[in-house]
This record gives sequence, structure tokens and C-alpha cells, in this order.
Amino acid sequence: MERRQNDVISQSDLFRDLATRHKSTAGVNVETVDPEIVANDLEALASFGFVIIENLVSTEMADSLQECLADAFNPTGRNNFEGYKTQRLYSMLGKTRRFDPLVEHPRILAVLDALLMPNYLVSMAQAIKIHPGESAQPLHHDDAFYPMPRPRKALSLATIWALDEFTATNGATAAVPKSHLTADNEPAMAEAIPIVMPKGSVVLFLGTLWHGGGENRSQATRTAFTAQYCEPWLRTQENMSLAVTADQARECSEPLQRMLGYSIHPPFVGQVDGMSPLRVLEPK
Repeated sequence: MERRQNDVISQSDLFRDLATRHKSTAGVNVETVDPEIVANDLEALASFGFVIIENLVSTEMADSLQECLADAFNPTGRNNFEGYKTQRLYSMLGKTRRFDPLVEHPRILAVLDALLMPNYLVSMAQAIKIHPGESAQPLHHDDAFYPMPRPRKALSLATIWALDEFTATNGATAAVPKSHLTADNEPAMAEAIPIVMPKGSVVLFLGTLWHGGGENRSQATRTAFTAQYCEPWLRTQENMSLAVTADQARECSEPLQRMLGYSIHPPFVGQVDGMSPLRVLEPK
């Protein structure tokens, strides 16, 4: 419809024009997740800042995913945060589709749908291998780079998937329970507890929770995959429009496409040439 020059354009008009399609990032079959289970996950997150979900995927799947990473890791880290005895593989969503089922697992998306605004984004996806002799990572909270004072609502959430068993000695992520409720003061390392969980499990935690990779005092490596998510109006840690090509995005499911930024945060954040960025992926 053509507008006259003196017409007043409201935000609701822009919402109708630009965001009529794909308003939610809800994953396929999220509605099949038992609401009581989701409620329990949300209660744990509100109380402690994290929830451990054991055996969410099979050990066979965890082993298969770890095998595909065997020769893919980068050299060890450049500083004590990355870890001098820790290998990482960044920009995973631009390298393989094998981890998509973890990123868009219905149990995870059901929680994200409840805590973040529609069309939330994948902020970062990487694999991490902690080698024997690695020291504990400094405690941090994942949305600390968003300059907003604490205490406050989390602006992001993260998952860490155990591709190996997480034990108290092999570098399991350490977290400080209830630290998401505190102000900006960093807690003492002694307050952190190891997130012990079987292979195939995942810990989901708020971006305001203080945590860090644990010290690896064992004789084996500890491998994990992490995906982080953020509100749709924030800048992501990884630049997904460069890390994932348009051709690669076309191979993704529609929920994952939206989490990569092929979506509109109403009324017009994320638009391309005044229209939904999903049009970029459509056949010419």
C-alpha cells in the first residue's frame, strides 16, 4: 500500500510490514516438551542460576560428535582465559551441521522461549578441549561485556554439553550457585562447585552466573561443546553473518536460521532493504 507523504507511520505499522512472518524462534516440537519439566528447569535457574540436565543425548551421539572434532581443534589458547593447555574451535556453525541438534534442542529452546524475547540469537558456538595440567579459568559471567549494572535480569543464557564425562578432577565447569543474584563483586574461587555430570548431559545457565572452566588434575582431556544465546537486540559474540555463509544458512533449519539473525526484532531491527532478512535466503 502506498503511503502519502504526510501519513504518520507508527511502530505497529512497521511491525505489520516487517515482522509478520516468523515472530518466534521456537524450535520444531518445542510444544512436545512437558510444561512441568520446563517449569522445573526455570525454577532451578531462578534459584541457583543453572540447571543440570543429565543424559539429554545418548553417549553414542556424544562419542560421534567428539570423533568429528578429532583433528579440527585450534592450537592451545593465547592467554589464561582461553587456557594455555586448552584447545578451542570457534565458529562451529560455519564449519559443520553436526552440532545443530544440540543448538536447537527442544528442551533448551523451551527454556529460552520463556526467558528471552522472541527471535533471540545464537551468540557463539564453540568446542573446548581441556588438557591435563590446565589451571582453573578465571571466574566470569558471560554477559559481562554488556555494560549494564548488576544485579539484573540475564541478557543471555549458555549451554555446555558434556562430550566427555564431567568430573571433579578433569576440568568440569565450576559455578558459584546463586551468584546470578549478586552485584558486580567477583566471588571467591572457593565458592565455586564443579558441575559433575555424565557424558551426553548439559548444563544450562544464566549469563549472570559466575563460573569458569575447572582445573584438570586428571590424566585425560575433557571435551565439551558450548552454545550461547542472547536477546535479539544485542550484538552477538561471534559475527554470524560472516562466520556462517548464506549458503550454509540455507542448509539450517528455519529456527536456526532465525537464531543466526535471519529474523526481525520488531519493529525493524535486523531488516535488509526494509524487508525480512529471510528473503536473502529465498531462491532468486
